[in-house]
Amino acid sequence: QVQVVESGGGSVQSGGSLRLSCTASAYTYCMAWFRQAPGKERGGVAYITSGGSTTYADSVRGRFTISRDNAKNTMYLQMNSLKPEDTAMYYCAAKSGSSCALVSTMFDSWGQGTQVTVSS
Repeated sequence: QVQVVESGGGSVQSGGSLRLSCTASAYTYCMAWFRQAPGKERGGVAYITSGGSTTYADSVRGRFTISRDNAKNTMYLQMNSLKPEDTAMYYCAAKSGSSCALVSTMFDSWGQGTQVTVSS
């Protein structure tokens, strides 16, 4: 099973930026970011396929940018104009196959998570 490791979380003030990274141990077709705030369900943030197709949750579209370097099996999430409601644990997820969606049950490889905290 592919292993994924996230990095890059931290604390920032509202309006600030952070960049998350996720490195997989092998090639995967679909890589995605999910997030979970205390007391809330885990929800999808964005995904990217190996071909570069992307999808974003409405709440982050226009502020977050997902990208990947296939040669390094690494995915990135550039987060700009951060808001306090973006505060959550962010998880990297990966899957093989030919489908990709922001549905957590589709993914079989998960990282441990990296905390993002945005203060007002």
